[in-house]
Amino acid sequence: MKIGLIFIFLFYAQMIFSQETLRGEVSVEMEPVYAQFLGIQYPLDSASATRWAVEDAAFAFSGMIYGWAFVYEPGEKARGLQEFLELNALGKIYPEDVKIKITDVNIKDSIFYMYTDYPLDEVQKNRVLGWKRAPVFTAQSIGYGPLQGYQGTNSRSQIKETALNDAIKKALRKKLRLTERNRPRTVTGFIALSRFPVYSMQNGLWAASAEFRIEIKEIIPFAAY
Repeated sequence: MKIGLIFIFLFYAQMIFSQETLRGEVSVEMEPVYAQFLGIQYPLDSASATRWAVEDAAFAFSGMIYGWAFVYEPGEKARGLQEFLELNALGKIYPEDVKIKITDVNIKDSIFYMYTDYPLDEVQKNRVLGWKRAPVFTAQSIGYGPLQGYQGTNSRSQIKETALNDAIKKALRKKLRLTERNRPRTVTGFIALSRFPVYSMQNGLWAASAEFRIEIKEIIPFAAY
């Protein structure tokens, strides 16, 4: 009986802890093939890999806690309209944030893996709970982007974000296909990461696998224009 009570206590304690602390894993290539496009010296040393990994963790925590407000236009070939996505971050965790805790580091096959924790304050906890309580749609998708980024790209974070933005577009398309009979002109709302995205290189492209929480605020049909 006592063992059963202890088990129940530990189970609920873990649930509470997980609600108060976000966790995630990031990976950094020690010999990044895209380094030549950005003038980066490689292979990386552990200090540089750690710095990059903390930057990626801060970005992921920002996306999970705050997310983005979005304006999305699916586009319409018949009307000559291109697909369009605008994202505005609702908050940001900076790499210098002392609350980012490195819990484990491992290097395998020239890949630097880092596990991180981020304890939430009361405001942040309420934001995370708000994402879970709101009438959200959960969608998983994989986006792609060129290893060297698009013209004007000048940082590795921008290069990886092109793949994540493509994943966001695909998640939004998935949501609209399920709920809208006709293709809308414009959609607005909020979107957040539900976990850390996973990046990989596939056939000369960045691939970003991510799961999102989507809250639609307004759908504007073509008839409204």
